[in-house]
Amino acid sequence: MTHLNTRALGWMLLAPLLMGIGPCGRLPGGSLSGEDETTPVTDWSFANGVGLCALEVNPTGPHSVTLNCMSWADRLFVSCSQCEGKTWSAYALRDSRGRIEVGTRVFPVDVNRVTDADLLDKVWVARANKLGNERRPRPDHWWSFELKSR
Repeated sequence: MTHLNTRALGWMLLAPLLMGIGPCGRLPGGSLSGEDETTPVTDWSFANGVGLCALEVNPTGPHSVTLNCMSWADRLFVSCSQCEGKTWSAYALRDSRGRIEVGTRVFPVDVNRVTDADLLDKVWVARANKLGNERRPRPDHWWSFELKSR
């Protein structure tokens, strides 16, 4: 493959990310596709029936990522390991407005970091139950954010 063809292929692969498609695996994306659901959600338990969720933060320049999402006591949480310094978490800490894609539906939410150790432990157990993981102590580097309908 020539240098020109390699460069063209690179741009073809990068262009969708620059145009704002949602995240793909570990690659972040832009704005989530789909219309916002307009009815506020009071019971997020349906989130435990989907695999990963996509979270969009930074409304002025949308940035989206794929994350574990789980419901506990009808509330919705997303989590990440080694979260400090990640782009999406920094955006969420600066501006709580976001959108979450659960299955095929997109919901406007407020994204707020959980710092209460007791609640973090409960969400950690909910995560383990959803993923079918054995229960082990929650690591200090594991963060969770609660998402509330807006």
